[in-house]
Amino acid sequence: MGRFLTIVIGLLVALVALGVWVTRAQPFDADELPTLTGDAQAGRRIFLAAGCASCHADRGAEVQDAPILSGGRRIATQFGTFVTPNISSDPVHGIGDQDLAALASVLLRGVSPDGRHLYPAMPYTSFNKMKLQDIADLKAYLDGLPASDTPRAANELAFPYSLRRGVGLWKRANLKRTFVGAAPSPQMERGRYLVEALGHCAECHTPRTGSGGLDTSRWMAGSVAEDGRESAPNITPAALDWDNDQIAWYLESGFTPGHDTASREMESVIANLSQLPDEDLRAIATYLAGLAPIK
Repeated sequence: MGRFLTIVIGLLVALVALGVWVTRAQPFDADELPTLTGDAQAGRRIFLAAGCASCHADRGAEVQDAPILSGGRRIATQFGTFVTPNISSDPVHGIGDQDLAALASVLLRGVSPDGRHLYPAMPYTSFNKMKLQDIADLKAYLDGLPASDTPRAANELAFPYSLRRGVGLWKRANLKRTFVGAAPSPQMERGRYLVEALGHCAECHTPRTGSGGLDTSRWMAGSVAEDGRESAPNITPAALDWDNDQIAWYLESGFTPGHDTASREMESVIANLSQLPDEDLRAIATYLAGLAPIK
Protein backbone atom coordinates (compact mmCIF):
# COMPACT_ATOMS: atom_id res chain seq x y z
CA MET A 1 0.00 0.00 0.00
CA GLY A 2 2.83 2.38 0.86
CA ARG A 3 4.55 1.70 -2.46
CA PHE A 4 1.30 2.26 -4.37
CA LEU A 5 0.69 5.55 -2.56
CA THR A 6 4.22 6.68 -3.35
CA ILE A 7 3.68 5.93 -7.04
CA VAL A 8 0.36 7.82 -7.07
CA ILE A 9 1.89 10.85 -5.37
CA GLY A 10 4.82 10.74 -7.78
CA LEU A 11 2.47 10.67 -10.76
CA LEU A 12 0.46 13.58 -9.37
CA VAL A 13 3.62 15.62 -8.85
CA ALA A 14 4.74 14.81 -12.39
CA LEU A 15 1.36 15.84 -13.80
CA VAL A 16 1.44 19.12 -11.89
CA ALA A 17 4.97 19.81 -13.09
CA LEU A 18 3.94 19.01 -16.67
CA GLY A 19 0.94 21.34 -16.36
CA VAL A 20 3.12 24.15 -15.04
CA TRP A 21 5.55 23.63 -17.92
CA VAL A 22 2.88 23.44 -20.63
CA THR A 23 1.03 26.55 -19.39
CA ARG A 24 4.09 28.69 -18.73
CA ALA A 25 4.38 32.19 -20.17
CA GLN A 26 7.01 32.48 -22.88
CA PRO A 27 8.19 36.08 -23.40
CA PHE A 28 10.83 36.98 -25.94
CA ASP A 29 14.42 37.45 -24.89
CA ALA A 30 16.12 40.45 -26.46
CA ASP A 31 18.69 38.07 -28.01
CA GLU A 32 15.92 36.29 -29.95
CA LEU A 33 15.02 39.35 -32.00
CA PRO A 34 16.98 41.08 -34.75
CA THR A 35 18.16 44.63 -34.27
CA LEU A 36 15.53 46.85 -35.87
CA THR A 37 15.24 50.61 -36.18
CA GLY A 38 11.69 51.88 -35.81
CA ASP A 39 10.18 54.65 -37.93
CA ALA A 40 7.79 56.76 -35.83
CA GLN A 41 5.90 58.07 -38.86
CA ALA A 42 5.24 54.54 -40.09
CA GLY A 43 4.42 53.62 -36.51
CA ARG A 44 1.58 56.14 -36.39
CA ARG A 45 -0.03 54.33 -39.33
CA ILE A 46 0.20 51.07 -37.38
CA PHE A 47 -1.16 52.81 -34.28
CA LEU A 48 -4.22 54.04 -36.18
CA ALA A 49 -4.91 50.75 -37.92
CA ALA A 50 -4.67 48.89 -34.60
CA GLY A 51 -6.95 51.37 -32.83
CA CYS A 52 -4.70 51.67 -29.77
CA ALA A 53 -6.22 54.96 -28.61
CA SER A 54 -9.71 53.45 -28.58
CA CYS A 55 -8.86 51.41 -25.49
CA HIS A 56 -5.91 53.18 -23.93
CA ALA A 57 -6.96 56.86 -24.08
CA ASP A 58 -9.96 59.02 -23.31
CA ARG A 59 -12.74 59.15 -25.89
CA GLY A 60 -11.94 61.62 -28.62
CA ALA A 61 -8.20 61.01 -28.43
CA GLU A 62 -8.31 58.98 -31.66
CA VAL A 63 -8.00 62.16 -33.72
CA GLN A 64 -5.33 63.84 -31.61
CA ASP A 65 -1.77 64.12 -32.88
CA ALA A 66 -0.31 63.19 -29.49
CA PRO A 67 -2.86 61.25 -27.44
CA ILE A 68 -2.15 60.50 -23.78
CA LEU A 69 -2.38 56.75 -23.38
CA SER A 70 -3.06 56.66 -19.65
CA GLY A 71 -5.43 53.68 -19.82
CA GLY A 72 -8.25 53.24 -17.34
CA ARG A 73 -10.99 52.17 -19.78
CA ARG A 74 -13.27 49.58 -18.15
CA ILE A 75 -14.31 46.62 -20.32
CA ALA A 76 -17.16 44.61 -18.83
CA THR A 77 -17.34 40.93 -19.85
CA GLN A 78 -18.97 37.74 -18.60
CA PHE A 79 -15.68 36.94 -16.83
CA GLY A 80 -15.44 40.24 -14.98
CA THR A 81 -14.24 43.76 -15.68
CA PHE A 82 -10.91 44.40 -17.35
CA VAL A 83 -9.19 47.77 -16.95
CA THR A 84 -6.88 48.88 -19.73
CA PRO A 85 -3.33 49.73 -18.66
CA ASN A 86 -1.26 52.87 -19.03
CA ILE A 87 0.86 52.42 -22.20
CA SER A 88 2.24 55.95 -22.30
CA SER A 89 5.96 56.71 -22.40
CA ASP A 90 6.13 57.10 -18.61
CA PRO A 91 8.95 54.81 -17.41
CA VAL A 92 7.25 53.92 -14.11
CA HIS A 93 3.53 53.64 -14.76
CA GLY A 94 3.68 53.23 -18.54
CA ILE A 95 5.96 51.35 -20.93
CA GLY A 96 8.67 53.96 -21.40
CA ASP A 97 11.42 51.75 -19.97
CA GLN A 98 10.54 48.67 -22.03
CA ASP A 99 12.40 47.38 -25.08
CA LEU A 100 11.23 45.87 -28.34
CA ALA A 101 11.26 42.37 -26.88
CA ALA A 102 8.76 43.44 -24.21
CA LEU A 103 6.33 44.93 -26.74
CA ALA A 104 6.73 41.94 -29.06
CA SER A 105 5.99 39.63 -26.12
CA VAL A 106 2.73 41.49 -25.48
CA LEU A 107 1.57 41.58 -29.10
CA LEU A 108 2.82 38.25 -30.43
CA ARG A 109 2.65 36.03 -27.37
CA GLY A 110 0.25 37.70 -24.95
CA VAL A 111 2.84 37.97 -22.19
CA SER A 112 3.19 41.05 -19.98
CA PRO A 113 6.54 42.80 -19.40
CA ASP A 114 6.72 41.16 -15.98
CA GLY A 115 6.38 37.70 -17.52
CA ARG A 116 2.71 36.90 -16.83
CA HIS A 117 0.01 35.75 -19.21
CA LEU A 118 -2.20 38.57 -20.47
CA TYR A 119 -5.91 37.98 -20.66
CA PRO A 120 -7.22 37.85 -24.26
CA ALA A 121 -9.33 40.93 -23.61
CA MET A 122 -6.18 42.41 -25.12
CA PRO A 123 -6.58 41.08 -28.69
CA TYR A 124 -3.19 39.45 -29.09
CA THR A 125 -4.93 36.53 -30.83
CA SER A 126 -5.07 38.92 -33.80
CA PHE A 127 -1.98 41.05 -33.12
CA ASN A 128 0.17 37.90 -33.05
CA LYS A 129 0.18 38.04 -36.86
CA MET A 130 1.94 41.41 -36.86
CA LYS A 131 5.25 41.87 -38.63
CA LEU A 132 8.18 42.52 -36.33
CA GLN A 133 9.18 45.67 -38.25
CA ASP A 134 5.68 47.06 -37.70
CA ILE A 135 6.07 46.45 -33.98
CA ALA A 136 9.40 48.29 -34.01
CA ASP A 137 7.76 51.19 -35.87
CA LEU A 138 4.86 51.22 -33.42
CA LYS A 139 7.28 51.33 -30.49
CA ALA A 140 9.13 54.30 -32.05
CA TYR A 141 5.81 56.15 -32.28
CA LEU A 142 4.71 55.24 -28.75
CA ASP A 143 8.06 56.36 -27.34
CA GLY A 144 7.41 59.85 -28.70
CA LEU A 145 3.95 60.29 -27.15
CA PRO A 146 3.35 62.20 -23.90
CA ALA A 147 3.98 60.45 -20.58
CA SER A 148 1.27 59.91 -17.99
CA ASP A 149 1.90 59.03 -14.35
CA THR A 150 -1.54 57.45 -13.91
CA PRO A 151 -1.09 54.15 -12.02
CA ARG A 152 -2.62 51.04 -13.50
CA ALA A 153 -5.89 49.90 -11.91
CA ALA A 154 -6.38 46.19 -11.22
CA ASN A 155 -8.79 44.00 -13.16
CA GLU A 156 -11.91 42.94 -11.29
CA LEU A 157 -12.22 39.21 -11.94
CA ALA A 158 -13.82 36.51 -9.84
CA PHE A 159 -12.28 33.10 -9.14
CA PRO A 160 -11.28 31.06 -11.15
CA TYR A 161 -10.79 33.69 -13.88
CA SER A 162 -8.43 35.55 -11.60
CA LEU A 163 -5.91 32.70 -12.02
CA ARG A 164 -3.73 33.58 -14.97
CA ARG A 165 -2.17 30.14 -15.24
CA GLY A 166 -5.33 28.93 -16.96
CA VAL A 167 -4.73 31.43 -19.77
CA GLY A 168 -1.67 29.41 -20.74
CA LEU A 169 -3.88 26.40 -21.43
CA TRP A 170 -6.36 28.61 -23.32
CA LYS A 171 -3.55 29.85 -25.54
CA ARG A 172 -2.62 26.28 -26.45
CA ALA A 173 -6.07 25.86 -27.99
CA ASN A 174 -6.71 29.33 -29.40
CA LEU A 175 -3.49 31.24 -30.13
CA LYS A 176 -2.78 30.61 -33.80
CA ARG A 177 -0.73 32.68 -36.25
CA THR A 178 -2.53 31.54 -39.40
CA PHE A 179 -4.61 33.92 -41.50
CA VAL A 180 -8.17 32.90 -42.39
CA GLY A 181 -9.22 34.93 -45.44
CA ALA A 182 -7.86 34.37 -48.92
CA ALA A 183 -5.32 36.76 -50.45
CA PRO A 184 -4.99 36.07 -54.19
CA SER A 185 -3.64 39.57 -54.92
CA PRO A 186 -1.27 42.04 -53.22
CA GLN A 187 -4.20 44.36 -52.48
CA MET A 188 -6.19 41.58 -50.78
CA GLU A 189 -3.08 40.51 -48.88
CA ARG A 190 -2.71 44.05 -47.57
CA GLY A 191 -6.39 44.14 -46.70
CA ARG A 192 -6.15 40.81 -44.91
CA TYR A 193 -3.25 42.07 -42.83
CA LEU A 194 -5.12 45.26 -41.93
CA VAL A 195 -8.32 43.40 -41.02
CA GLU A 196 -7.08 40.19 -39.43
CA ALA A 197 -3.90 41.39 -37.70
CA LEU A 198 -3.86 45.14 -37.08
CA GLY A 199 -7.58 46.00 -37.11
CA HIS A 200 -8.51 42.79 -35.23
CA CYS A 201 -12.02 43.08 -36.70
CA ALA A 202 -12.78 39.41 -36.04
CA GLU A 203 -12.60 39.99 -32.29
CA CYS A 204 -16.05 41.61 -32.56
CA HIS A 205 -17.45 40.39 -35.89
CA THR A 206 -16.77 36.64 -35.49
CA PRO A 207 -18.69 34.40 -33.04
CA ARG A 208 -16.86 32.52 -30.31
CA THR A 209 -16.40 28.82 -29.66
CA GLY A 210 -17.30 27.25 -26.33
CA SER A 211 -13.78 27.95 -25.06
CA GLY A 212 -13.94 31.62 -26.01
CA GLY A 213 -11.78 31.38 -29.11
CA LEU A 214 -12.78 32.69 -32.53
CA ASP A 215 -15.02 30.35 -34.54
CA THR A 216 -13.20 30.51 -37.87
CA SER A 217 -15.91 28.43 -39.57
CA ARG A 218 -18.16 31.51 -39.27
CA TRP A 219 -15.51 34.10 -40.03
CA MET A 220 -16.89 37.66 -39.88
CA ALA A 221 -20.47 36.33 -39.75
CA GLY A 222 -21.39 38.52 -36.76
CA SER A 223 -21.63 37.90 -33.05
CA VAL A 224 -24.40 37.81 -30.47
CA ALA A 225 -24.27 39.14 -26.92
CA GLU A 226 -25.31 37.12 -23.87
CA ASP A 227 -28.80 38.63 -23.94
CA GLY A 228 -29.32 37.34 -27.50
CA ARG A 229 -29.03 40.72 -29.20
CA GLU A 230 -26.66 41.34 -32.09
CA SER A 231 -23.32 42.50 -30.75
CA ALA A 232 -21.57 43.06 -34.08
CA PRO A 233 -23.11 42.53 -37.52
CA ASN A 234 -22.34 40.02 -40.23
CA ILE A 235 -19.90 41.72 -42.61
CA THR A 236 -19.49 38.89 -45.12
CA PRO A 237 -21.00 39.45 -48.61
CA ALA A 238 -24.04 37.42 -47.51
CA ALA A 239 -25.15 40.41 -45.43
CA LEU A 240 -22.96 43.33 -46.53
CA ASP A 241 -24.01 44.05 -50.10
CA TRP A 242 -22.08 47.31 -50.52
CA ASP A 243 -19.59 47.68 -53.34
CA ASN A 244 -15.93 48.46 -52.71
CA ASP A 245 -16.39 52.22 -53.09
CA GLN A 246 -19.23 52.21 -50.55
CA ILE A 247 -17.23 50.19 -48.03
CA ALA A 248 -14.20 52.48 -48.41
CA TRP A 249 -16.41 55.56 -48.05
CA TYR A 250 -17.98 54.17 -44.87
CA LEU A 251 -14.53 53.56 -43.39
CA GLU A 252 -13.51 57.10 -44.26
CA SER A 253 -16.67 58.99 -43.33
CA GLY A 254 -18.77 56.76 -41.09
CA PHE A 255 -21.75 57.11 -43.46
CA THR A 256 -23.50 54.05 -44.89
CA PRO A 257 -24.94 54.04 -48.44
CA GLY A 258 -28.35 54.61 -46.80
CA HIS A 259 -26.97 57.69 -45.00
CA ASP A 260 -27.01 56.13 -41.55
CA THR A 261 -23.95 56.78 -39.40
CA ALA A 262 -21.58 54.54 -37.47
CA SER A 263 -22.57 54.11 -33.84
CA ARG A 264 -21.28 52.64 -30.59
CA GLU A 265 -17.80 51.16 -30.85
CA MET A 266 -17.64 51.71 -34.61
CA GLU A 267 -17.46 55.47 -34.06
CA SER A 268 -14.05 55.01 -32.49
CA VAL A 269 -13.00 52.51 -35.16
CA ILE A 270 -13.93 54.96 -37.93
CA ALA A 271 -12.14 57.81 -36.14
CA ASN A 272 -8.93 55.79 -36.43
CA LEU A 273 -9.39 54.20 -39.86
CA SER A 274 -10.46 57.46 -41.50
CA GLN A 275 -6.91 58.76 -41.02
CA LEU A 276 -5.36 55.92 -43.02
CA PRO A 277 -4.41 56.48 -46.66
CA ASP A 278 -7.01 55.70 -49.33
CA GLU A 279 -5.11 52.65 -50.54
CA ASP A 280 -5.45 51.02 -47.12
CA LEU A 281 -9.19 51.66 -46.98
CA ARG A 282 -9.62 50.20 -50.45
CA ALA A 283 -7.52 47.18 -49.50
CA ILE A 284 -9.84 46.56 -46.53
CA ALA A 285 -12.87 46.93 -48.80
CA THR A 286 -11.44 44.46 -51.33
CA TYR A 287 -10.69 41.95 -48.61
CA LEU A 288 -14.20 42.17 -47.11
CA ALA A 289 -15.84 41.86 -50.54
CA GLY A 290 -13.80 38.71 -51.18
CA LEU A 291 -14.84 36.89 -47.99
CA ALA A 292 -16.85 33.69 -48.16
CA PRO A 293 -20.53 34.64 -47.78
CA ILE A 294 -22.00 33.19 -44.58
CA LYS A 295 -25.66 33.64 -43.70
